[in-house]
Order: sequence, then structure tokens, then C-alpha cells
Amino acid sequence: MTAILEARGITRSFGPIEVLHGVDFDLVPGEIHALIGENGAGKSTTMKILGGYLQPTKGELLLDGRPVTFADQREAEAAGILMIHQEFNLALQLTVEENLFLGREKRRGPFLDTRAMRAEAREWLSRLDCHVDPQTRVSDLSVPNRQMVEIARALGRNARVLIMDEPTAVLTGRETDVLLDQIARLKAQGAAILYTSHKLDEIARIADRVTVLRDGSHITTRPAAGFTEHAMAEAMVGRELSDLFPDRPDPGDDVVLEVENLTVPGHVRDASFKLRRGEVLGFAGLVGAGRTELMEGIVGLRPATGRVTVNGAPLRSGSVRAAREAGLVYLTEDRKEKGLLLGKSLTENLTLLALDRFGRLFIDKSAEEKALTTAFSEFDIRAKDRTMTAGSLSGGNQQKLLLAKTMLAEPQIVIIDEPTRGIDIGTKQQIYDFIAALAAQGKSVIVVSSELPEVIGLSSRVVVMGRGHIAGELSGSEITEDAILRRAMGVGELTGASA
Repeated sequence: MTAILEARGITRSFGPIEVLHGVDFDLVPGEIHALIGENGAGKSTTMKILGGYLQPTKGELLLDGRPVTFADQREAEAAGILMIHQEFNLALQLTVEENLFLGREKRRGPFLDTRAMRAEAREWLSRLDCHVDPQTRVSDLSVPNRQMVEIARALGRNARVLIMDEPTAVLTGRETDVLLDQIARLKAQGAAILYTSHKLDEIARIADRVTVLRDGSHITTRPAAGFTEHAMAEAMVGRELSDLFPDRPDPGDDVVLEVENLTVPGHVRDASFKLRRGEVLGFAGLVGAGRTELMEGIVGLRPATGRVTVNGAPLRSGSVRAAREAGLVYLTEDRKEKGLLLGKSLTENLTLLALDRFGRLFIDKSAEEKALTTAFSEFDIRAKDRTMTAGSLSGGNQQKLLLAKTMLAEPQIVIIDEPTRGIDIGTKQQIYDFIAALAAQGKSVIVVSSELPEVIGLSSRVVVMGRGHIAGELSGSEITEDAILRRAMGVGELTGASA
């Protein structure tokens, strides 16, 4: 079948650095073509070239068999090529309906046809089983609902080619199922779909063909049938993958963190648990269970009542500084909005939590550069050059930078919220090894994750939350997906939450 959109010998350079090396790629109607690779492999650059956001340095694009040049994404969209970004491309201060029709508003004479736009917005959102009021300001939406709005905007434009960059990274399992059903419907209508995800089970489930990129080069394109998740992972990283999860260190007996009857108004009530020295403690639960809010309450990012003690000493409530001085730090799930200053340099981001180590009146720039060199080595941060901004790094390297920034404060207790969201399998393995190494060094780690295999593979114990309270605790052979889900949904036998 003739391709709608084809890339031939696409090369892209940023300054003297070539990041794509002669990539060939095509999208045909009625097919889902998956593009996979590690962070930094060139996936986003390829997608942005196909979607008109970047120009190739060499090579050409063909639309319906004819050479084409898109000056920008508007020209690509006019040709029926739309892209759903991993980073939201929404105007936060506008409403949902205003975002959905931004730049193509419906009018009745000289006036906006608000009624028609609102009705159409409700229809698009209902197709995604998203029950958001179109008049809601986007800044007031949860991260998953923002993603649904981004997807709804693309679905409403009847794209010939739909480019989807990690569309399910922040979605629940139910929301993912709804989206994949919509993608199948678009495929049946003859759309060509480019789909990229680090969730290889999704790729195996929906893709017709799979293309693998590694270090900016095309490795293989092959039918998805028979291309196992393990084989995909090995093609991405270029090496044999051993067991994904490292051995769990045995925790000590000392309790380093104790939370008693902590309540975060509107989110969590009477949560109690203990964390031991050298332990990896997992927190599982459905989205909305209150896991993130509980962690933010513990470290002082949200108002909370109850008692938190670190190494036997009470922790002052509502003070992030007090938590950090006690050796307790929190890595946010939202590295782009809350974890990093994307417009600032790598050095500025790295040293932000530990500035007192680099001078008082004046910052010791030489010491900062040495710290960055060490972080590059210890955390395998890969950057085109040291002067780039944090926002220019791939998602996996941003997460490594956030880890390096946090560890520079020399904490003893580390809370990591969604440690591998939107990260490729090779980088996941690195982060898993890093978490295990922290525990082996005697540090204590809390891992909050929506990926059950991750919680099970890393944790000595798992605390399950449901509807704002702790629904149970599992250890050893008790830790299974079935047991976690039963407690998260309130249908399993509850166990004590203290140890």
C-alpha cells in the first residue's frame, strides 16, 4: 500500500552534532506503526520532523509519493498530519473548550458560537470516556485529564496521520484501554498512526509494524507479530538484557521513619506506617488513592496533621527545609513542572538543593562544574553539551539529573514518586539498580509507582492505599498483583499497616 507519509534518508544536526543518521521511515493508511528506542535514540526528533516542527538537515519527506516541505506544524496540520506531544501543548489559563478550538473557533456571524463548540467538545471528550466539564480551566485539571484533552483535540481534527508521543504515560489502565480502543477505530477508518511508548506491552498489543532506533540510527523495521517484548527491549539497548530488577537488599531492624495517623485534608486520613534502614518500601494503589498527597504531606509540601518522626525525633510539620535537614527528601512525579527548572542550565539544576555547599556570598563555579562532571559519571547523564538547558535533555536524562540533584543533598531517606514514568527500558534498569544500591548503602527508599511489576520487583514490603487510607500491607510471598489490586479496590482482606 502506498505510504501517506514517508521519510527518506532523514538526517538532523543541532550545530555540529548529528542526532539522526539517514533514517528511513513510512506510514501507510490503516496501520499502527510503533517507533521505539531508548531515551535519546532520536524518536522525538523523527516525530517532530514528520510533524513539521523541525526541518531535516538532509533527506526528504514525501506526502502521497510527492516531495514536500513543511515550513512549520501549521502546514503539516493543513495536510492532515497532527502530533500529540508528550509535553502538553495546552494553554493552562484557558478552558478546555477554548483549548480544543484554539485557532479554529466556530462562529455565528461576527460572534463565537460557544454553544456549538461546547457541544462538540463534550462529544469528543465522551468518546474518550472523559467526563470533564468543557468550561473547566485547564490549570485546574489533573495530569491524566490534561492528557485526555490533548488527545481529544487531535481526535476532533480527522487527521490522516496521527503522531502520538507517549500518549499513555500519565493515564490509568482504564483510560489507556479507552484510548487504545479509539486508536483502533481511527485505524479502521484508514488513518496512519505513528505510536511511540516505553510500555512495550502496549506496542505488542496494538502495533502492526515496529521500527527500532538506537543512537539516532535505524536498527530494524519488522512486523509486530512474533516480535516479543524481550526482543524489542534487546533491540533497543543493543545488548542482552538480564533480569530487569536487581536483588533486594535485606533491610535492617532500625526504624528510620515513622508516620502516625497522618491526615492530609481532602486526600488522606489517618495513615500510619514505618520504614526501616536499608529498606525499599513500595506504595501501590489506584490513581487518586492519595499516595502522592501522603508523601507531600510527610515532607511538608501539603498541610497535614498527625505525627512524623525521623530517627526517633519529631519532624516539624509543614517545613520542607526541616525535612531536608533531617535527611528526608522527595522526588516529585512531575519532573517537568515541579522537579526541574527546564529553562536553566544543568549545573544550576544540579546544585539547587545544596547551594550552601558551593559558597555563601558567591557561588564557586569551579566546584559546581566538578559536581556536574561527577553527576555525569555516577548517573550516566547523557547530554550533547554541558551548556544545554535541562529542558533540552531527553526524559530519561532529565530523571537522572533530578536524581543527581536530590542525592547531592546527601539524604538518608529518599521518597521517589513514579521513578520511571515515560522512561525507556534501558534507563529503567539503571534507575532500578540505583535504588537497590541506595538501600545496600543503608539508605531507605520509598517508591511510589502505578506500575505493579515495578513495585513488586523493587520492594521488600508494599503498602497499598485505597480511597485516601492505607488498605493493607504485604510482604514476602504475599506481594502479588492480585493481592495488591484486591486491597486497592477494597475487596481483599485487610492486613495491619504497622510493622
